[in-house]
Amino acid sequence: MSDTQNDPSVPEWEQRFRAARVSLPDWAEDAPDRSLFVSNATGTYELYAWDRATGEQRQVTDRPNGTTDGVLTPDGEAVWWFADTDGDEFGVWMRQPFGGGADEPAAPGLEPSYPAGLAIGRDGTAVVGRSTDEDGTTVHLVRPGSEPVVIYRHRESAGVGDLSHDGSLIALEHTEHGDAMHSALRVVRPDGSTVAELDDTEGGTKELGLSVLGFAPVAGDTRLLVGHQRRGRWEPMIWDPVTGTETDLPVDLPGDVGAEWYPDGSALLIEHGFEARSELWRYEPGAKGPVRVETPAGTVSGATARPDGTVEYLWSSAAQPPAVRATTGAVVLDPPGAKAPASVPVQDAWVDGPGGRIHALVQTPAIGDGPFPTIFEIHGGPTWHDSDAFASGPAAWVDHGFAVVRVNYRGSTGYGRAWTDALKHRVGLIELEDIAAVRDWAVKSGLADPARLVLAGGSWGGYLTLLGLGTQPDSWALGLAAVPVADYVTAYHDEMEALKAMDRTLLGGTPEEVPDRFEASSPLTYVDAVRAPVYISAGVNDPRCPIRQVENYVDRLAARGAVHEVYRYDAGHGSLVVEERIKQVRLELDFALRHLGQAAGTDS
Repeated sequence: MSDTQNDPSVPEWEQRFRAARVSLPDWAEDAPDRSLFVSNATGTYELYAWDRATGEQRQVTDRPNGTTDGVLTPDGEAVWWFADTDGDEFGVWMRQPFGGGADEPAAPGLEPSYPAGLAIGRDGTAVVGRSTDEDGTTVHLVRPGSEPVVIYRHRESAGVGDLSHDGSLIALEHTEHGDAMHSALRVVRPDGSTVAELDDTEGGTKELGLSVLGFAPVAGDTRLLVGHQRRGRWEPMIWDPVTGTETDLPVDLPGDVGAEWYPDGSALLIEHGFEARSELWRYEPGAKGPVRVETPAGTVSGATARPDGTVEYLWSSAAQPPAVRATTGAVVLDPPGAKAPASVPVQDAWVDGPGGRIHALVQTPAIGDGPFPTIFEIHGGPTWHDSDAFASGPAAWVDHGFAVVRVNYRGSTGYGRAWTDALKHRVGLIELEDIAAVRDWAVKSGLADPARLVLAGGSWGGYLTLLGLGTQPDSWALGLAAVPVADYVTAYHDEMEALKAMDRTLLGGTPEEVPDRFEASSPLTYVDAVRAPVYISAGVNDPRCPIRQVENYVDRLAARGAVHEVYRYDAGHGSLVVEERIKQVRLELDFALRHLGQAAGTDS
């Protein structure tokens, strides 16, 4: 990383971005001393191999726009990594020896595609999921030295879930019923023949999803850990596709519950998310209930159980930067260089809204009293949620004297299935109703200065920003939209196939089938009503929010002389380059401060 990270003249907000980060290390199932993690230690997020026995760490990938998708083979002898072009998410899997060496195509014979899951067997066989605009989803069995064989094909979205320990069973998630938000499961043999099907949607007639959490990691064990929504939230159960047995688990915790196996298959590591925080539990099948695994208050964004029973987890809070810890109390992986400066803690706000109580997370400057200039930083997804986790972007705004409000609007995860599914057909408009309710609370409570309110976000948050500026023009003084959906119809026609399927689910059809819904939910429809200055940033290689539809929106702003600025950069749906990310935040801060006036108590 740059030497400026340790320079006291460099603002703390930049130091947070430059501080080296590491992901939770993944490890090879049959060689647990061999691990793979992601780090920005060079200034770009890349993959690293780590031999725990020797302590040696080695950078695996080195590409201008970074690399984050990688998998270790079960024997730990090789790293598979996904090679796209400058963030376009369209490419092929490459393979590199764990100890270093030349890269080679991992699945020769497969043309470039969007990835749709990967599972690697102990005999070297791989199950590779692919998605293309032409073919929809295909799943291929790739045996060493043999041509790939198609074992699954469908126009709708699907993906590889997992491969059983002995390689005899393959779990797939699919949406053949046409509901891209709620998957069904199919377990097939390596020849593609079906072993069993589990479909809680009942052919698309019920909005109940399933997810693959993983086969039991034990030879001869055909049990599959599955996530389901039968009681209105995500929780795990065990399904044996060979016998047809379903085993319910008495894990009675509020919020969403995920799980993974302990390495010997004797217990489950439970990951529980509730009201923007998370915690860990251990559950042994047959027990009356789970036992708490102690972690600090905040957010656990990933966890894994090691062969000795130790649990490693990636933890942070809004105030404290992330660290990879273990239940022994040790820091598992400590990145080099200075640590990220702390930020301020987050406070909870509960606001009555048109669809129920809305949870918002609030951060305020350490110095000064409200009302503050306030930025509503809207999360993407939409099926995601903001949590009590460290985020350098919001921390930068706090340093500049802004209050930051993050809203877990309807569509967000972690508050039950009904809350997540509520935005169908009135897409964008429902989320903005919740954001408006929190905005009103923020002004009436004395937190926010109504003359200096900023609506901002990236991806779906960028979409909601542009839509909100047009449908609520009197509510916002400024808009900052990163990689947004701006023209919904053009975005649909240009985006990757999996997102087309999601849009058909959300809106009930294609733009040709339900034109009124696309029109009502498209920011382009309301562009002439926008009065606030608008800043837009977009990646020219973005397959999710493609550049052409952004340009259509910008052209309409320009045609009427609206105040706006546009920044285009050579990457996809965001950037993995630290200095590029800092540049983008600096441009946003500069735009806001120029148009709102310098905020008091800033760290500039």
